[in-house]
Amino acid sequence: MRGVAQVPRILDAVVIGAGPNGLTAAAELARRGMSVEVFEARDTIGGGARTEELTLPGFRHDPCSAVHPTGIGSPAFSAMPLDRYGLEWLHPDLPMAHPFPDGTAAVLAHSVGETAMSFGPRDAGAYRRLMAPFVGKWDTMAHDFLRTQWLGLPHDPVTYARFGLVGMQPVSLLNRRFQGAKARGLLAGLGAHANAPLSGIGTSGMALMFALAAHHKGWPVPRGGSQAISDALAGLLRAHGGVVHTDFEVKRLDDLPPARAYVFDTSPTALARIAGLGNAYRDVKYGPSVFKIDYALSAPVPWTAKEAHRAGTVHIGPTSGEIGASLNAASHGQDPAVPFLITAQPSLIDPTRAPEGKHTFWAYGHVPNGWEGDATEVVERQIERFAPGFRDLVLARAVAGPPQIAARNANYVGGDTNTGSAAGLRLLIRPKLARVPYETAHPAIYLCSQATPPGPGVHGMSGHYAAKTVWRRLRANHR
Repeated sequence: MRGVAQVPRILDAVVIGAGPNGLTAAAELARRGMSVEVFEARDTIGGGARTEELTLPGFRHDPCSAVHPTGIGSPAFSAMPLDRYGLEWLHPDLPMAHPFPDGTAAVLAHSVGETAMSFGPRDAGAYRRLMAPFVGKWDTMAHDFLRTQWLGLPHDPVTYARFGLVGMQPVSLLNRRFQGAKARGLLAGLGAHANAPLSGIGTSGMALMFALAAHHKGWPVPRGGSQAISDALAGLLRAHGGVVHTDFEVKRLDDLPPARAYVFDTSPTALARIAGLGNAYRDVKYGPSVFKIDYALSAPVPWTAKEAHRAGTVHIGPTSGEIGASLNAASHGQDPAVPFLITAQPSLIDPTRAPEGKHTFWAYGHVPNGWEGDATEVVERQIERFAPGFRDLVLARAVAGPPQIAARNANYVGGDTNTGSAAGLRLLIRPKLARVPYETAHPAIYLCSQATPPGPGVHGMSGHYAAKTVWRRLRANHR
């Protein structure tokens, strides 16, 4: 008797890429009862949220993202029971410190008052007045700003408009409200997370959102490393029947099982290549990269500013002028000379990151896209300005410039960890002007990476909105 031919099962959705956005999209679709499978090119999941032993055994480092102010405050993550799957947030005493060479520091504290007082009496009142309309409104603001701005009306139109008037300004203009170097330096450092010149529009919005995140829930790290975020999302996905395949590089759609929707947590150019969409994203511009060093240390960093010993994140500028010059150099293809550094010391609050008595630490500065130089010397010289004797504590270091960063994560074209320039309106219009940026020219193909709004960060919101788009399209097709 001849067997009956098996009809291939058609999945509801296939997700390409197991970064935070791909996993968020997959988990949200699976929770709605859809059949979902994820395909990841590397042998482990995580994308920009991984944890690895990069230096020595027992030292657990986050190769990319490590501190997550928008993660703990993410509407997408908050709606999922990720704590059941091992995600635990750990908070330092201070979210961030911004030291100066004289041993003093400005701080971004949990309270507006402590932050304001660190600026000195001349600027304390100005900071309080700046924050007053927005403090206590994070949940609403996160819904209104961590999205495509023209995708529906805001929840709080008044606060939305007030914030927009300030947030669209360049940080260089916002800083005119302040007289002293401490307030100006701290806000410039926050705006620099956009990896774009401080004279660009919208950098004030970046600075204010990071400040408000600290005042709302802090700048925490996940216990065990950023991998815990990815593992929790994958655990939730599997609990709802989803499947994750690793070590599976997708070169064309024919490599994948048949599905009603293909959701790409990739760069736009990779999507176009794999899906055969030609030059659909030919105008996407990739921004500057970073030069990152992960350290294994024999002791905590010997900061001269006492506040830095209590902070999970330390910004090394110190002045707004130096920070602006560093970002301008990276944006204009120049070698770093005096880099602005974003550093983190997770082992101060998470003992799982290093052997007892030892510590992990990382620092990165901005460099041009695709830069092939070695900035180790200038990075460590800058750290030594604020922590004399730092080099004596280094047990091992893992160095990654743009080529290595791009090799670790294909989404970071030329080492651009934003997966697309965030300069000016490019933070809002990503990857190109479209009412629904998660859709493509092909009705079954979608983009969910941080190349889409709201852009960079481990918050899952790009995956969240892409999943909503897929769900609506598939539901409409079944009617």
